[in-house]
Amino acid sequence: MRHFRLLALLLLFTALSLPAPAQRPGGGRPGGVGLGPRNGTTPGKGMSTPDLPGYFPGKHADDEDKVEFRSDTILVQVPVVVNDKSGHHVHGLTKDNFKLFENGKEQSVTAFEEVTATHRPVVIAQFKPGQFTNVVLDREQPRSITVIALDTVNTPFLDQSYARRELIKYLANNVDTGQTLALVLITGKGLKVVSGLTSSVDSLQQALKKVSGETSALESVSTDAEVAAFTGDTSNLFSPASAASTAAAVDEFISQGDVDYAQFKQESAIETTMQAFLGIAWSLSGIPGRKTLLWATGGFPFTMDSPSAVPGGRLSLLYERAMQALNDSEVSIYPVDAQGLVYNGPGANISRVPSGAAGMRQFSNRAWLMNSKQDTLRDFAEMTGGRAFYNTNDLAGAFQRATDDASSYYMLGYYLDTKNTKPGWRELKVKQDKKDTEVRARKGFFVTNATMNPDTTRVNDMNFALAAPFEATSIPLLMEWGAVTTLPGNSKKQVSFTLHVSGSGISVEGTHNAVNLAVAAMATRPGSKKEGTVVADNVGEDIKASLKPENLANFKSHGMAYNNKLELAPGQYSVRFVVRDNQSGRVGSVSAPITVN
Repeated sequence: MRHFRLLALLLLFTALSLPAPAQRPGGGRPGGVGLGPRNGTTPGKGMSTPDLPGYFPGKHADDEDKVEFRSDTILVQVPVVVNDKSGHHVHGLTKDNFKLFENGKEQSVTAFEEVTATHRPVVIAQFKPGQFTNVVLDREQPRSITVIALDTVNTPFLDQSYARRELIKYLANNVDTGQTLALVLITGKGLKVVSGLTSSVDSLQQALKKVSGETSALESVSTDAEVAAFTGDTSNLFSPASAASTAAAVDEFISQGDVDYAQFKQESAIETTMQAFLGIAWSLSGIPGRKTLLWATGGFPFTMDSPSAVPGGRLSLLYERAMQALNDSEVSIYPVDAQGLVYNGPGANISRVPSGAAGMRQFSNRAWLMNSKQDTLRDFAEMTGGRAFYNTNDLAGAFQRATDDASSYYMLGYYLDTKNTKPGWRELKVKQDKKDTEVRARKGFFVTNATMNPDTTRVNDMNFALAAPFEATSIPLLMEWGAVTTLPGNSKKQVSFTLHVSGSGISVEGTHNAVNLAVAAMATRPGSKKEGTVVADNVGEDIKASLKPENLANFKSHGMAYNNKLELAPGQYSVRFVVRDNQSGRVGSVSAPITVN
């Protein structure tokens, strides 16, 4: 087993053969983080839908540029759950019992393991005062972890209350003693941590009782405007040109505004949801084992005619990156329809029913939207190896069935053919020869530049990691504060710090033993209600080095230390430190408070 000893991180920049850090004119510290705007273009309005007239075809991953692989050797790992008719895990299978296919072609399974997870709690390492870490002890033992996400962005307000009651019921009657759980909210303001990883069911129940709801993203728009936003079909909203009048023109202008607003809210909900999944995946990335994400939701404002569908524009980059992070962190999503069996059919809440064919079209479009949301939840779950639960009022039972899957499973692995540079969705299928069993594995994965070329998402990753509510755990970090000195002729003070980076989380590639890191620190403080959070200072730089052969083993064992300073006025601050391995895309982050007197 590997043992990560943070206190022995002794390898400094000189041992790495690093060039001297860039200096400001006249000396001083390295410059700011230099994070630019989001990559990508303005999101397109069209989403992929069934054959409805008037919609704009959505973008698909297959249409993107050919893939530029940064590594010739990429191991694809596929967690596989095998249950008997009673839902119990089937033990004792071997590699010979399985066949694994990618896009219909059988792959050579080069890695195989039966995994039994432990319910032991996750323990974060503790160090002396002034030190802060994201290090998870015992990083080799797979753990069974369930994250409960209550989605207020995509769930109608009244259904949120129902979902909370069912979650409390589930926690009271179904959770095993010692099971590790976490509770988060997906809100209009982003991901909110209600309770971190804990084994205390009582504390989670009490936290749930205090959770308040909010109006969902698309709840303020009409169902017909929502349909038009999804499909691009506005025929039910706008008056025929032949019947144009001043009143009709005003009505059409208002209706178009509703559609534009619905499209804006739709794109915002997709972005918020995928950012939440990315943050959850990063936070669990340093903990081995298959994790369960219970997603209590009213739907997802994104339709898929195939798994290759992507939202389009800048949202595609985020979507593909989040899906990759879920796979890398072994997180399977189990959407649970928070609406249960409450009737919300296509005929509900129609305020204006056109006559004849237009009326039938409106009813048909509404029915399509309702069914499409459930289909999307099912497809999205299967893409990550989970299962969707809907049309049931037994949400507590659905929650329990989802958590059982993570306790025991098989891990299959094969090497990706990097000579195939065609972008798109690679379909996975797992077969095994035992009768009367059910096999569940993720249905595939994206092979695009966003998932295979870490350079594509560097800026977005750093931006998100600096602001995310969760700390990323792929790269173990230990931060300690240093001396505080007064700047001559300035009210600010220099606050020094040392960031120890574990060598176990960093890629060393090529004959030159190349290391390529992005490092950043950002200090924030609460501002006024109008200001919000204020960035007080930030520093950061890219670190590229070629390790000498005699230093390679030392780097892998002890890592490296990064030293820098922040300039802060007297006050209280929260500082987020981020390290990104630009060769693998792995991210580590840790937060630390500081008071400057």
